[in-house]
Amino acid sequence: MGDIGRLLIGMGVLLIVVGVVFLVAGRVTWLGRLPGDILIERENVRIFIPIGTMLILSLLLTVIVNLIARFWR
Repeated sequence: MGDIGRLLIGMGVLLIVVGVVFLVAGRVTWLGRLPGDILIERENVRIFIPIGTMLILSLLLTVIVNLIARFWR
């Protein structure tokens, strides 16, 4: 039962974090306009490839998950 309790608490914390990210994401105007983000605009086509943003978010999420994994044990 202890493992199920930890799982439920972890899922609850994850939902809170995702909710906060959605609330704050609208205020972060530089996200998606970083160096390395590619924007191709033609007459009828617009292609956006956020490579720089993906790298920053991947690094941030990796650090957060590693910190949680260390303290979870």
